Amino acid sequence: MLHWIWVLIVGAIIGAIAGALTKNGGSMGWISNILAGLIGSSIGEALLGAWGPQLAGMAIIPSLIGAVILVLLVSFILNRVHAHS
Repeated sequence: MLHWIWVLIVGAIIGAIAGALTKNGGSMGWISNILAGLIGSSIGEALLGAWGPQLAGMAIIPSLIGAVILVLLVSFILNRVHAHS
């Protein structure tokens, strides 16, 4: 149980950092940050492997890179949808 709490906390931090790095995280809430961090971690580790320092079972550097990619992709899609509305 405690492991999953750490996973959620680390996911939220990774998502928040990715939002701050891309300047697209201003409107993201904690749930969006957690999702961005967890999904971004999966993407980053799938693309880059699980190297570097790890926290709560997530490789920090690939996870951050994956989360940045995810936030940029979602922001691009949302901007396109709003442009066509």
